[in-house]
Amino acid sequence: MDKELTALKQLDIRFSDVDMMGVVWHGTYVKYLEDAREEFGHKYGLSYDRYIQENIFVPIVELKMNYVHPLSYGMKPAVKITYCHTDAAKVVFEYEIFNPEDGTVFLKARSVQVFMDRDHNLMWESPEFYVQWKKSVGQI
Repeated sequence: MDKELTALKQLDIRFSDVDMMGVVWHGTYVKYLEDAREEFGHKYGLSYDRYIQENIFVPIVELKMNYVHPLSYGMKPAVKITYCHTDAAKVVFEYEIFNPEDGTVFLKARSVQVFMDRDHNLMWESPEFYVQWKKSVGQI
């Protein structure tokens, strides 16, 4: 597992993202992480369309965010998303929102998603398509 899988999503901080203090509202960061997961999925073939096609749900069961510096209206940070290999039936990502110009880090985060079938039953084993995907991208 020496192949690191990452993607980069450029953000534009809009006026609707900020609160009355002029900084990005804390809940908006969740959307930024979602945007990064979509970017990752398109880049590596693990999109939400793929999950839907496979009749699988992938709810987030854990989300940890460490706010380092505030973002404000007009900034153009990027989100780096990194896939974290695990043998468990989970999809784990780490994130960093940063300024591409000077490297300032605004947020560090980690998410954990699990697999559920269409009847909302937790899957204790990784679905076969996910195992095959991990092989295809050098994670097994």
